[in-house]
Amino acid sequence: MSAPGICMNILNARQKKDSYGTVTKPEKFLNQDFQQLKQYCLIRRVRYIDEMFPPDRNSIGQGILKPSDLARVVWLRPGKIVSNPSFVVDGVSRFDFGQGLVGNCWVLASIGALTFQNNILAQVAPPEQKFDDDYCGLFHFRFWRFGTWVDVVIDDKLPTIDGRLIFVHSKDPTEFWPALLEKAYAKVCGSYTDMNAGTPAEALVDFTGGVHICIKLSEPPSNLWDLMRRADQSKALMGCGTPQGETSANTVLQNGLVQGHAYSVTGVKEVKSRGHLAQLVRLWNPWGRGEWNGDWSDGSPLWQTVSSQDRETCLSARDDGEFWMTLQDFCRFYMDLDICCLCPDFLDGSSSCHWKTSFYEGRWVAGTTAGGCMKNIESFWTNPQYRVKIGKLLSECAEKQGENSMLVSLMQKPDKRNRRLVQNLHIGFSVFEVTDEYKTHGGKFPASFFSRNHPVAQSKAYINSREVMALMMLKPGDYLIVPSTFKPNETASFILTILSKAETHIHESSDGHYPEHEEEKELVEMGNAKADENKKTFVRQFSDKYDEVDAEQLQKLLNDKILKGDLKSGGFSKDACQSMVALMDTSVTGKLNNEEFVRLWKKVNTYKDIFYRSAASHTGTLSLHELRDAVMATGNKINDDMLNLVALRYGASSGHITLERFISLVLRFDCMHQIFNQLSDGAAITLHESEWMYLTMYT
Repeated sequence: MSAPGICMNILNARQKKDSYGTVTKPEKFLNQDFQQLKQYCLIRRVRYIDEMFPPDRNSIGQGILKPSDLARVVWLRPGKIVSNPSFVVDGVSRFDFGQGLVGNCWVLASIGALTFQNNILAQVAPPEQKFDDDYCGLFHFRFWRFGTWVDVVIDDKLPTIDGRLIFVHSKDPTEFWPALLEKAYAKVCGSYTDMNAGTPAEALVDFTGGVHICIKLSEPPSNLWDLMRRADQSKALMGCGTPQGETSANTVLQNGLVQGHAYSVTGVKEVKSRGHLAQLVRLWNPWGRGEWNGDWSDGSPLWQTVSSQDRETCLSARDDGEFWMTLQDFCRFYMDLDICCLCPDFLDGSSSCHWKTSFYEGRWVAGTTAGGCMKNIESFWTNPQYRVKIGKLLSECAEKQGENSMLVSLMQKPDKRNRRLVQNLHIGFSVFEVTDEYKTHGGKFPASFFSRNHPVAQSKAYINSREVMALMMLKPGDYLIVPSTFKPNETASFILTILSKAETHIHESSDGHYPEHEEEKELVEMGNAKADENKKTFVRQFSDKYDEVDAEQLQKLLNDKILKGDLKSGGFSKDACQSMVALMDTSVTGKLNNEEFVRLWKKVNTYKDIFYRSAASHTGTLSLHELRDAVMATGNKINDDMLNLVALRYGASSGHITLERFISLVLRFDCMHQIFNQLSDGAAITLHESEWMYLTMYT
C-alpha cells in the first residue's frame, strides 16, 4: 500500500531540503532506480524492458501515425538495427541528427542548441553509457521538470518500420544518443504523440533547469544585438520560432523558411561588407535540411563582399539546415527569441554581480486561494502573496546596473502526466510596493491594500502559456508579489522564481492572525462559575450514573438540544462525535466527564458565534473565501497551504462549509496545536512508533 499523498508531500519537502531533486541528486522518475535495475539485469543476464513505458502503441500515442503504419511498427534494439551500435560517435553535434515523423522540432531545436554546451549535455545524457560488456538494454537521462531534476530510465527498444527509425534518426546510422534521448523525453511527456507541437522555451528549460527570457521580435528592445551577442559569448542557449500559417502544416515558404517551425540560434557575428557592418544571426533547422534563401544565405552573392577570412569562417555551402540572415530579417520573419541560461549575467554584461535565485512552490485552490486578477478586487487578496525585501546593490553593480535588477518568472505546474492533456490557464503576476502604513503588517494583505495601491511592475498580460516572466527595475525597499490566474476559482499549482542582483529576503505572506481574536477567545472561554454549574446540571439529565457522556449521547445533545435549529446538513454524525470525544477525553475512557463536556460546550458556542459572524451570506454555511477569517477569529494562524488542505478535507462539493464541519475542523486544529506544543521542543517532535500509533489511532 502506497503512502497517502499528504505524507508524500512532507517527504518531498524534506528531500528537497537535503538537495534531493537537484542535478547531482535527481529524483527517480516513476520511482525507477537506474543502478538497481542495471544490477538486476546484469546478475540475471537479461535485457531490460521498461514496464512503465513499454515498447507498444500506447507509448507512441494516437494521431501521428496512420493506423496502417502503426500496425507495421516493430520495436528494435540498436543491435538489431545495425551490427555495431554506439551511444556517441566522434563527439556530439547539431548535425548528428534529423527530425522524424513526430512534430517535435521544438525539442530537437533545443537539443541542437544543447550541443554547444557539453557540460550541460553531459548532465542530460550521461556520456559513460555504452554498448559494451555492461550493456543490458538500459539507459538513463536527466531532465528538469517543474522545479525538480528527475532521472528517467528507458529500455533501448526503438520504433521502426522496415528496419528504419521512424522518429529522430542520426546521420551516422550507428549513433543512437539522439533517438534514446528523444525516447526518454517522450516518456516524461507521456508518449511520442505528447511531444507534438511546442515552443523551444519549454525544452530549453527542461534540459538546463535554467532561467528563461523571452523577447518578442515584433517589438525588439533597442539593445537586442548586444543582448544576443553577450548571450552567445556566455554560451546561453537560444531558440526561436516562425509564425503559424493558415493551417497547422509546416509549409515551406518561397524564402525557404518553414511556417510554424522551431529553429536554434547557433551564433551571431558582425562582418564588414562594402564599408558597413552587417549584424548576422546564424540559425539551424532541426530537419537537418531546408534553408533560408534570401540575403546572406549560403548562395548569396553578399558573401563575396566580405573578407576571405570571414567567408571561410562563416560560409558553408552544404544543405545541412544551417544558414545566416541579418538581424533585421530575423526580427521580420521570426516571432519570439527564447534565451535560456543558468545565470542572466549577460543582460548587462556584468560578471562581477551575480544574480541570486529564490524559488517557491504554491497553489491556487478554487474557493480559498484562487482570487483571479485585479479586476476581481474583492477576491484578489486571497491569492498567494510573497513579501520581498530588496537591499541596496553593491557599488560595482550599481555602476553597471542598466535597466533591470530583478527577474520574476511564474510557471504553472500540470496535474497530468500526459502533456497533450494539460490545459494551461491564463496566468500573470503583479508587484506592489509596501507603503509605510503596512511596513509592520503581518500575514496576508487585505483587499483594502489592493484597492488603494497600484502595481509598480507586472507581467505584460495574462497568457495561457506554461511560463510568464518579466524583467524589472526595483529600488531598495519592501514589495509584495501576487501571482494569480486571470479568472477566479481556477485550481492549479505554480512555481515562482525570483532572481535579483541585490540582497533579497523573501517569505510567503499568508501565515497571519489577528491578536484581538486571541483576547476575545480567552474572555469567552473563561466564562463564569454559575453558568458552568448550570451546564453540568443540564448534562446530568442525559449522562450515565458516573456523569459521563459517550459519543451517542453527545450526538443527541448536540443535534437535539445544544445546536437544534442551527444545523443544516443532518447534524453531527456518530463518527464526528467519536472524534470529538477522542480530542477532548483527557482520561482516555472513550467518554467525557462533566468538566470535559463543559469545556467542549463552551468551545462549540464560541465557534458557533464566530461562524455566524463570518458567514456574510446568512445561508447557514461558510464560503471557502470566508473560512480564513473564521479560523483566524478562533485565535489560530493558518497559511495558504493549510487553508487549502482543510478546505479539501472539510469543505463540501458546493464549495461551502457547514457549522458542524467548521466546529469539527477548529476543534481538531486546536487539539493538534496543543499536542505539538506539549510533545515538541518548540521546533520538532520525536515519537517512537508505538507512541505515534497510540496518538494517531485514537485522536
